[in-house]
Amino acid sequence: MSTAARSSGVGRRPSIGSVRSRNDLGQYDDLAGEWWEPRGEFAALHWLAEARGRLVPPAPHEGALLLDLGCGGGLLAPHLTGYRHVGVDLSETALAVASDHGVETVRADVADLPFDDEAADVVVAGEIFEHIPHLSATVAEIGRVLRPGGTLVFDTINDTRFARISLVTLGERLAGGPPRGCHDPGLFVAPERLRALCAEQGIEVRMRGLRPAAGQYLGFLAGRRSSVRMLPARSLAGVYQGIGVKASAAGTAPGEPSAEGPTL
Repeated sequence: MSTAARSSGVGRRPSIGSVRSRNDLGQYDDLAGEWWEPRGEFAALHWLAEARGRLVPPAPHEGALLLDLGCGGGLLAPHLTGYRHVGVDLSETALAVASDHGVETVRADVADLPFDDEAADVVVAGEIFEHIPHLSATVAEIGRVLRPGGTLVFDTINDTRFARISLVTLGERLAGGPPRGCHDPGLFVAPERLRALCAEQGIEVRMRGLRPAAGQYLGFLAGRRSSVRMLPARSLAGVYQGIGVKASAAGTAPGEPSAEGPTL
């Protein structure tokens, strides 16, 4: 869909694709042409990918492996330097788009990753935890493939009434919000639960909320902007992000980023 078409209705979005049940993987086939449209159905994923990229530490060595779980159309790619960027997803259409943008792609379930133990220097889980029914198994897999001293970066949606109203009831009706039917609120993730699961894997995480810059978002709704910066927020009630470092026998302590890496 063209930018002009999306901009014609100020602040509102047209219906695109088939009517599907919530969190149906097939919606990504319906919306395959939308991944790299700045004002398309996945506009907010561009904003979140940029915020996510700011948390990824510099590559620790040549050929360092970054696993991008739920990579979608590869929107993280422009925000990475120095990594072997491997994207994992179940959507073949999304993986094809990601491949066209320089991502090495693997079709796999995030709860059963086809990688060796301690293979990854960084694992990124962007907007994926709130889509999976097997959260504990997925976090366990992250802990298995992440090397000691490696970094986990993630963002997801809290299991709150505020999130259900702002990101589903209202958000799905506004430009820049999630596509209609994208989320099943029953899968939203409380920070306390995610923190506990990560701790079981030796990854103590720090978290903060995320919100769009208000003035920029109003400009987006009015059709005057194609991008919006995501800003840190004290409240974790809606979208939140986190970073953590896997404990090692010596050196980096749990949750302690390296001196060169970003912090929250």
